[in-house]
Amino acid sequence: MNEYGQEVGDSVDGWVPRSMPSRVPLVGRYVTAEPIGPEHTDALYAAVGGSDDESLWTYRPAARPQSREAFEQTVIRVLAERSDGVTFAFVPTGGSAAGLASLYPCVPVMGVIEVSGVLWARTMQRTTAATEAIHLMLGYAFDEFGYRRVEWKCDSLNEPSRRAALRLGFSYEGRFRQHMVIKGRSRDTDWFSITDSEWPAIRERQLRWLDPSNFGSDGRQVRRLGEV
Repeated sequence: MNEYGQEVGDSVDGWVPRSMPSRVPLVGRYVTAEPIGPEHTDALYAAVGGSDDESLWTYRPAARPQSREAFEQTVIRVLAERSDGVTFAFVPTGGSAAGLASLYPCVPVMGVIEVSGVLWARTMQRTTAATEAIHLMLGYAFDEFGYRRVEWKCDSLNEPSRRAALRLGFSYEGRFRQHMVIKGRSRDTDWFSITDSEWPAIRERQLRWLDPSNFGSDGRQVRRLGEV
């Protein structure tokens, strides 16, 4: 209660704005997150930019670039030059870049950051590397920079993205109706988040799932993440 008898939020003692995330590699057991750059163009275009990858771009704000050169100019270089966030190319151990995702937008003064623009090649979807990729980004935001909140937003009709958010430990917060017009179509946006108080338990569950003991000799999981 304040001096006027009104309910107010808890004090955040010692709060100072957070820093913008840096363009540094994040190294995991199954995948490495490398700050995206032109050197990733060929691998990523082969992984997600072909004519048979059109469905991977359905829920993205821009259409699939029609050539390798367009992909580099309108995707890779734009993301690499972003100053208000960082985009990673994800390289599964022993392989080449097979996906990308961003920590963007960032609101350092409020300690809020979003995992956005997740785009996995089919070979990376539903893999240990994909789960660890998001785990690395969450750890970077919470543990390295002390952000208070990490968001995940998606088209309400993008069911794989909704399932992924819930599986990874994000809490569903609601639906922003008629939030955007994307490619000439109306989009309702679903919002999810993890807060800094929730992260330690979520981090521990993800680490237990990612532990090699949770996978058989054939690489199949012993327990699903939701069961951990």
